[in-house]
Amino acid sequence: MNTLGIGLIGTGYMGKCHALAWNSVAATFGTDIRPRLVHLGEVNETLAKQRATEFGFEKSSGDWRAVIDDPDVQIVSITSPNQFHKNMVTAALDAGKHVWCEKPMSTGLQDAEAMLMAAERTDRLCVLGYNYIQSPAFRQIETLVKNGRIGRVTNIRVEMDEDFMAAPDMLHSLKHRAESGHGALDDFAVHPLSLLQRLCGLPVEVMADAARPYETLKDAHGVDKKVETFDIASALMRFRDGLTGTLIVNRSAWGRKGRIALQILGTEGSILFDQERANEFQLYQRSDEAEIQGFRTVLIAPIHAPYNHFVPAPGHGLGFNELKVIEAYEILNALSGKPARLVDFSDGIQIERVVHAMAQSHASGKWTSTFG
Repeated sequence: MNTLGIGLIGTGYMGKCHALAWNSVAATFGTDIRPRLVHLGEVNETLAKQRATEFGFEKSSGDWRAVIDDPDVQIVSITSPNQFHKNMVTAALDAGKHVWCEKPMSTGLQDAEAMLMAAERTDRLCVLGYNYIQSPAFRQIETLVKNGRIGRVTNIRVEMDEDFMAAPDMLHSLKHRAESGHGALDDFAVHPLSLLQRLCGLPVEVMADAARPYETLKDAHGVDKKVETFDIASALMRFRDGLTGTLIVNRSAWGRKGRIALQILGTEGSILFDQERANEFQLYQRSDEAEIQGFRTVLIAPIHAPYNHFVPAPGHGLGFNELKVIEAYEILNALSGKPARLVDFSDGIQIERVVHAMAQSHASGKWTSTFG
């Protein structure tokens, strides 16, 4: 069996998700390639050594460049803060490594474009961490839409909400500074946009607004600091062929923990989905007999691949980390020359351009083309 040397930069929440995925994918799917956890990088040697022991990596370094320079590493998982993505990705590609970089590509469109150019200069695999497209429920929804089970889609609505930035007494942090990006748009909106990209393509024109729940927050020293990013954003969207839609994202929505709510409205029915109830969706079809018309709940089961690789019975459910395992499996498929369901850099830049257009629209107060 072939092995694939794994490098990991960053060991926060998403870094641990990547490590769990690489540890689990071969056993879950019986892959031809077996990942080998080679080298982990963190901000200092002590933390790197601790995380390497916890995650199962052979080596550790307090300098991310050492991970990229390691000849035993073939693919680098990059889960660092967004503003570091460009330099890490380009360095990895220049060193001949494959790249699995968490979303978004970067904090600015210019850096994202530079990352795409770097990817186009190589034959290396360059993919972005958009694991929600891997959901068995969403895969089934996509199949229903593309097979015309709800007719022609006429309107699509999507919301993403969490409350980890809702508290008025939270400390001012990196996510409140302009260097981290626009705010909810690039931190959040990219995920629902990745779903729209699969379902109906991305919008060609947007009208957006953004807001801050708090103008200032105190730092660790009790000093008031200006909030430079926007935790709330909404947009009207126009797609090709007359389709319209709305997008609303909020990082300060009390009570919402991991909500990505889709409403797909068609000429012959509707589909509803909420990531907080990730193992089911609701389907309404006009063709049902009048006396039983209504939304039915479809519970995800082994028939909805790749759920079957995890559990043999319906009702047990998959979670966030399992979606990352599926994403790792798709990466191994791509490296083996098989068809793969992934967001590569050429797909990802389209999402970045939509986000940038939404930010421009907010600044100008005008409808803005997503093509620049």
